[in-house]
Amino acid sequence: MGEENALPTVEESTEPPICAQRSGNYNGPPLRVGQQHHDHNHLQQSSLQNGILLKAPHTLTATQVAEELGVDIDNGLSADEAASRLRLYGPNKVKGAEGLSLWEILLRQVSNSLTLVLVITMGLSFGISDYIEGGVISAVIVLNICVGFYQDYKAEKTIQSLKKLTAPESNVMRDGVVAKIRAVDLVPGDIVHLNVGTIVPADLRLVDGMNAFTDEAFLTGESLPVEKTPTVTFTDEELPTGDRTNLAFSGSQMKSGRCTGIVVATAMQTEVGRIAHMLRHKEEEKKPDSLLALIWKKIVSGVKTILGLTGTPLQITLSKFALLLFGLAILLAIIVFSANKWQVGGEVLIYGICVAVAVIPESLIAVLTITIAVGAKAMAKSNVIIRVAAAIEAVGGVTNICSDKTGTLTQGRMVARKAIIPGVGTLAVHDTTDPYDPRSGHITLDGERLDPDEYTASSLLVRFFRTIALCNMSTVVPNSQSEDQREDVGEDGNHSSQTKDRIISDDDASSQRSATLTRPTTASSETERGVIKWKANGEPTEIALHVLAMRFGFGKPGLLDNLNVSLVAEFPFDSTVKKMTVVYKDEDSGSLDVYTKGATEFVLPVLDIPESEKTRILDSAETMAKDGLRILCIAHKSLPASDLSDRQTIESHLQFIGLVAIYDPPRQETAGAVRDCKVAGITVHMLTGDHPGTARAIAREVGILDNAAPNMPDDPNVMVAKDFDRLTDKQIDQLPSLPLVLARCSPSTKVRMVAALHRRKQFCIMTGDGVNDSPALKNANVGVAMGTGSDVAKDAAEMVLTDDNFASIVKAVEEGRRLFDNIQKFLMHLLISNIAQVILLLIGLAFKDNDNHSVFPLSPIEILWVNLITSSFLAIGLGMEESQTDSMFRPPHNLSVGVFTKELITDKFIYGFLMGSLCLASFSIVAYAGPDGGNLGSGCNEDWNDTCGVVFRARATTYATITLLLLVTAWEVKHFSRSLFNLYPDSRAPPGLSVFSTVWRNRFLFWAVTAGFCIMFPIIYIPVINRQVFKHGAIGWEWGVSFGCVAVYVAAIESWKAVKRRLGIWSGKHKVLSREDAEARAGLGLAHGREKTSEK
Repeated sequence: MGEENALPTVEESTEPPICAQRSGNYNGPPLRVGQQHHDHNHLQQSSLQNGILLKAPHTLTATQVAEELGVDIDNGLSADEAASRLRLYGPNKVKGAEGLSLWEILLRQVSNSLTLVLVITMGLSFGISDYIEGGVISAVIVLNICVGFYQDYKAEKTIQSLKKLTAPESNVMRDGVVAKIRAVDLVPGDIVHLNVGTIVPADLRLVDGMNAFTDEAFLTGESLPVEKTPTVTFTDEELPTGDRTNLAFSGSQMKSGRCTGIVVATAMQTEVGRIAHMLRHKEEEKKPDSLLALIWKKIVSGVKTILGLTGTPLQITLSKFALLLFGLAILLAIIVFSANKWQVGGEVLIYGICVAVAVIPESLIAVLTITIAVGAKAMAKSNVIIRVAAAIEAVGGVTNICSDKTGTLTQGRMVARKAIIPGVGTLAVHDTTDPYDPRSGHITLDGERLDPDEYTASSLLVRFFRTIALCNMSTVVPNSQSEDQREDVGEDGNHSSQTKDRIISDDDASSQRSATLTRPTTASSETERGVIKWKANGEPTEIALHVLAMRFGFGKPGLLDNLNVSLVAEFPFDSTVKKMTVVYKDEDSGSLDVYTKGATEFVLPVLDIPESEKTRILDSAETMAKDGLRILCIAHKSLPASDLSDRQTIESHLQFIGLVAIYDPPRQETAGAVRDCKVAGITVHMLTGDHPGTARAIAREVGILDNAAPNMPDDPNVMVAKDFDRLTDKQIDQLPSLPLVLARCSPSTKVRMVAALHRRKQFCIMTGDGVNDSPALKNANVGVAMGTGSDVAKDAAEMVLTDDNFASIVKAVEEGRRLFDNIQKFLMHLLISNIAQVILLLIGLAFKDNDNHSVFPLSPIEILWVNLITSSFLAIGLGMEESQTDSMFRPPHNLSVGVFTKELITDKFIYGFLMGSLCLASFSIVAYAGPDGGNLGSGCNEDWNDTCGVVFRARATTYATITLLLLVTAWEVKHFSRSLFNLYPDSRAPPGLSVFSTVWRNRFLFWAVTAGFCIMFPIIYIPVINRQVFKHGAIGWEWGVSFGCVAVYVAAIESWKAVKRRLGIWSGKHKVLSREDAEARAGLGLAHGREKTSEK
C-alpha cells in the first residue's frame, strides 16, 4: 500500500489545476471594482423586495450568477465590498431559538388542568389545617414541575445544534488572493475553494471542479456521495434539492476532488437555514378575517394552553377529566353545605372540603409519572430512548408510520447483491446483516446455495475477484479480535497460512486451471471464538466490491502479499469517463494486467466484443437498474510492457468479465417489522430522498408495497415529491389514500405529508436522521430520530432509536399499547376508590351524633392514606402489567375516545357504587346493629372521648372494608370482562385454580396487595396510631362484616363480568385474537407454523 501511495496519479498531469488566476475559462467580461458598488445597490434593492438573493441559482450559469451578484470570478470581492455586504446581510450563521423564556417554560408546566386542580386541593388542605395532605400534594406538584421543566428546557434548545454544521474557516478569494477567513464572515458573492474533507460553509453555485463529490445525506437522505456537475445548467426551477448537482449546500462535506463556487445564500437563506426556519415556526394557519375574530382566537388558544388542552390524546383527555372532577368537587361541596342549610361552621366546612377532596385522585399524576418512567426503562432495553415522556403513551395509538429509507429501513451501507459472470453464472448474496463482514449472509450460484469453503472456482471467477479487489482503494479489516484470531485471520479476511498456496495465477487467459479458495473464518469458528467485528474505510461502492472478493478469500492485501505483482499505473475515477483503471506488473513474466471498473454505459464502448453481446449486457444492466440496483461493469486485459501515459489507449479493447449490482440492503428485521405493523393496523410510508426506482425496489422488498402486484410506472402508491408538492391541500385530501412511497423528498414535502395525515385525523410517527428530517419530526405526533443521526434531528424528536432499526419502532408501539392498556386499568382502580368515597361521605351526611353533627364514616387521614398509599402502590402495580398477548393483533385504539371508553366509565360507576354501598353497610351494621348501636357520641370527628367507642369501631370497620375491597379490585381490573378465576385462558391450571397463578404473575402487584393487607393491622391496633392519628379503634367481631362485604363484592363483580361475556358487551364479545386472525384482516393471508390462541 505504501508503494501505491507513492506513485503519481497518471491523470493529474492532463487536467488543469483549479487556481485563483484563470485564463480562458471565464467568458464573461471582468468586472471592475468600481462597478461592484453599483451592482450591489441593485442587489440590495432586489433582496429587500424579494427576500432572497437568487430565486433558482441552479437554473443560471456560473457566469450569470457572477453577473447577478456583481463579482469577478477571477478576483473575488474586494475587502470593502465584502464588509459592506456583511453589514447588509449579517453574519453567516443560523439563528438560534429566539425569545427563549424560562418563565414561559415554567408556566407550561402548570398549564394543565390536573396540576391546577391539585394546586387548588393543596390550598384547601392547608386551609383546613390538614398539613399532612397539603404537604404530600405539594411534593407531588413540585416533583412533576421540576422534571417537566428540565425536559422542556432541553427540548427548546433544538435549534442550537444546527451551529455544529457550520465550518469554522473557509478558503475564500478576495482581492485576487485566496486566504482563510471565518465562515461566519462569508457574504453572497464570495468565491470559495473547497478540497477533500472541508465542510461547505454556505450554499454555493459551483464554477468548476474535478471529481467533486459531497456527502449530502444529512440534507437529502442520499446514501452515497453526490457527484457535482458545475458545468450543467438546469431548466426546472422546482428541481428536488438532491438533483441540483451544480450547487453545493451549506453543512455538506467534500468527500473527494476539489471545486470552486460562488456563495449564493448565507445564514437563514441556505437550505439548512430554511430548515431552521421551519423548526422555529409551526404550520401556518388561515388568519381570521376580522380583528375581533383574531382576538377571540388568541383568547381561546391561551385558555387551552393554560388548561392543558393541547398535547397528546392522553394529556388532553386527562386535562378534560380534571376539569370535570373539579366541577364535581364544587358540586359535592355545595351539596354538603346545602344539607346543613348553609350553616357553614368549622365541622361542616371541614366535612364539605373532605367530600370535595375525596373526588380528586391525588396520586394520579405520581402513578402516571412512575408508570411512564418504568415504560421508558423498558423501551431503553429495546434500544428506544425517550426524550419526551408523554410520547410513550402516544406511540401506542399510532395509525401511520412515515419512515426514512437509508439507515432505518436499510442498513445504510452498500453491499454487492448480485454478480453476473460469463462462463460462471449468477452469484447472489442473501441475508447480509453486516455489510462489512465477509462471513455475513450466504451465497448462491444460479439459485443454488454455495459454500465458499468447499467451492472450486474456475480461472474466470478468479480473474473476476482479482479485478474487483485490485482495482480498489478501500480497506476492510477486523476491528477487534484476539491474538489467536489475528494469527489465523489475515487483515483482509484470508487464512494467512494457507492463502499463498491456494491463490493461483491466471496469466494465461485460456487456462482452465482451478483453485480451491479459502474463506474468512467459518461460521463454526465464529461460534467457537466469538463474533468478530469488521471496519472499512473508503468509497462505499469499493467497500462492497472488496467484501465480495473477500468472501472467497481474495482480499487485496492477501493478493499483494502472495502474488509477485506491483502497481505501475492508476487512472482514478473521473466524472468525464466514469471509470477507474489500475495496471499491475507481474514481476516474474514482466507482463501487465489492466483491471477496470465503471458505469456500464462508459465501459461498454471500450470492450472488445460484438455489438450483439454489448446489447445483451446493456439489457441485463438496465433490468437490474430498474430494481434499484447500482450497476458496475468489470473488465480486464493483459498487455506486454508498453507506454502507460495514454489513458485512452490503456482503456481500450478490454475483455468483459462481468456485471456487479450493488445496493443498500434492507435490514433483515425490516420486512418482518413492516408486516407486524400491517397486522397491527398501522400503515407504513417510505419518505426518502433517493430515486424512485431505488425507493420502489426497497419498498417492495420490505413489504411496504405489495410484492405480488405488477410494477406499474403510474402506481398511485408511488409518487415523486415534485408531483406531490404540486398538489394543493384540497387535491391531496381528495386522494383515495396517501402514497406509500414518496421519492426525492425535500423537508417541506415531509412536513406536508404529516399535515395531510393530520387532516385525515391520523396519528403519525415520523422517523429521520438528517437535518432535512427535523421539521417533519417536530410536526409529527411522535418524532423518532436515529441514534447515529444529526443532533438537530435528535433534539427535534420525542424518541431516539439507538440502533437505527425500524424494528425497534414496532417494539415501541407494543410498549405504548401495553402502557395504554395499563393506564386504563389503574385509572379504573383509582376512580372506583374515589366514587366509593364520594358515595360513602355524601350519604354519610345522614349519620348524626348526639349534637346533630354529621359523623365522618372515614376520617380525613384515612381518606388520604387510602388515596395516596394503599391505592397508589396498587395502581403502580397495575401499570407494570405485562402486555396482552393480542395487543399487536388488534387495530389502534380510537383516538377520539381515548382512555375513557364507555366500558371503563360504566364499570367504574358500577364498581364504585358497589364499593361505596358496602362501605356504608359496614359502617351502618357496626354503628346501629352492633353492641351500643345508635350511640354515635359527641365530637368524635375531632378526637377520642369515652362516647366514641361505637363510632371509632364503625370507622375502623369501614376502613378495613374499603382497604380489602381495593386490594381485591386491583386483581379484578386486570381484565374488564374475564373472570379472576380464569384470567388467562391458555393457563394449564385446573378450572378455578388458575387464580393462584394469576395473582402471582405480577409480582409487584402481588407484594403491593400483601403489604396493603399486612399494614392494615398495625394501623387498626396500635393504640396511638389508631385513635390519635386515624381516629378509629381496635375491632374484633367486626372483621366478619368486612370479609362478608368482600365476598359480596367479588360475587357481584364476577356476575357483571359474566353478563358482559354472555351478552357480548364491549370487551366481553372479543376473542383472544391470534396472529392468523389479524393477518387475515390485514389481507396478508394466513401465516404458517403458528398456533391460534384460544378463545376466552
